[in-house]
Amino acid sequence: MIFVRYENWKSYLRYYPVTSLLLLANIVMFLILTFNGGSTNEFTLLEYGAVTNIEPFRSEWWRYIAAIFLHNGFDHLFFNSFALLVIVPPLERIMGSMRYALLYLLSGILGNIISVAYYNYNYVNDSVVVLVGASGAIYGVYGAFLYIALFQRNMLDEASRKMLFTLLIMGIIFSFAPGIGFMAHFGGLIGGFFIYGLMIRIFKRRTS
Repeated sequence: MIFVRYENWKSYLRYYPVTSLLLLANIVMFLILTFNGGSTNEFTLLEYGAVTNIEPFRSEWWRYIAAIFLHNGFDHLFFNSFALLVIVPPLERIMGSMRYALLYLLSGILGNIISVAYYNYNYVNDSVVVLVGASGAIYGVYGAFLYIALFQRNMLDEASRKMLFTLLIMGIIFSFAPGIGFMAHFGGLIGGFFIYGLMIRIFKRRTS
């Protein structure tokens, strides 16, 4: 079962350096938000990089990256950090740290882009969208695992495959809860699936 963590903290840092840095970045940014207006304050979120559809912020491309490391409240941080800490790490070992980091960021960016496009299309023009969170990037990792489960079956044991499908079903249901940016989840999931498939062809590397 690859989705159970057996490592001590020293081994964890050694095996999953990028994941450890991502966790640290999320926590540090949450503390910065907390002491500069609050992590649930929309003006604070906008100041530090939330993705939005309002001017003059909507054309600032760096927000599509920065927003991945911001969270709206402790619960938001906790659930994403748990997924990063427990579920996500095996992909870093499978892909290698740099390729894994690239997939994570690209999935998060794509999830944010799709979210903004969806809300702009489906809501009236004066609706303000403020998006933050690592969910799109994390679902991108889930998408990569889904590709592995479907097309590289020898890389996942049966228990891990069943756990992945259970997580995906629960994640899809949870995505429709009030206040959840479900399009970031779906955008990240689909993005991660195809990005992983493209990357293994570009880099021609498979690691068991």
